[in-house]
Amino acid sequence: MTLATSLVFSGCGGRDADVPARYRNLAVPAERLASNAARAHGRALFLEHCAICHGVNADGHGIRAEGLSPSPVDFTNPGWRESVGPRRVFSWIREGVPGTAMPSWDILDDRQTWDLVAYLLSVGKS
Repeated sequence: MTLATSLVFSGCGGRDADVPARYRNLAVPAERLASNAARAHGRALFLEHCAICHGVNADGHGIRAEGLSPSPVDFTNPGWRESVGPRRVFSWIREGVPGTAMPSWDILDDRQTWDLVAYLLSVGKS
């Protein structure tokens, strides 16, 4: 219950304070984020769309990473995971990240995007 509550209210400030307004109050599907099936589907999407820059191990060392500035995110870094919330990751996937090579992946539907968020937030957890 605590995790679900924190996910529901995290849009009110804190990590989501500077998330674009249209994502700030987005309902976060906590059960989906915790689902092994969603994470597996997210990994498949990651390998298809993201690994070229972020690497097959999600460590930021993809074959297109060289020369990108800033470097692609290392999703295995616990500091990254602790510094972001699911709404922020969802918005980055949908909108891209200004000032970086991270493009918009607005071709993914909500379910696909949440599955990718579920995978990214689970990478490197023990």
